[in-house]
Amino acid sequence: MQITTKRASTKPFLKLTAADLMSVPIVTIPYDMLLRDAGRLLMQQAISGAPVVDANGNCVGVLSAADFIAPGEPRGDTSEKQTDISFVAPWGEIINLECSCGCVVRDYMTEGPVAVSPRALIGQIAETMIDAHIHRVLVAENNRSCGIVSSTDLMAAIAAAARKRSRRGAQREVS
Repeated sequence: MQITTKRASTKPFLKLTAADLMSVPIVTIPYDMLLRDAGRLLMQQAISGAPVVDANGNCVGVLSAADFIAPGEPRGDTSEKQTDISFVAPWGEIINLECSCGCVVRDYMTEGPVAVSPRALIGQIAETMIDAHIHRVLVAENNRSCGIVSSTDLMAAIAAAARKRSRRGAQREVS
């Protein structure tokens, strides 16, 4: 399981930045990794996507678990309920990962990852995700990923702000 670090912040909610919200360290996928191995990595780390990096560590794309599907037809011993895992390429091609010997990530990733600066405010991050119809943005400087902010991170910030507001309200009632 991947360990992520969140920075505790005392900033007002709308002043939170990507640096305050991002998860670090992030799992990256080498662009020359086999697609099958990348799918396994995402499942093992229990993450829904990861940036794809070239040999120099520059972010060149993203691979999302949403691109992977498990058809409902079990194979082999039905007591184990194993299914073939497939990958849906950005152009719609469905690839069975068990038969994808030579398929490498760079040929199937989504190019041009959506990224924000570590200084991007929470509202800007949310707008970026909504406009791009995505559930995560990379936090990057100089084409290097330094973190990731997911829709879950945004929801956690909203929940924390609501708890903080509730506590303040409860303290006022006691006073």
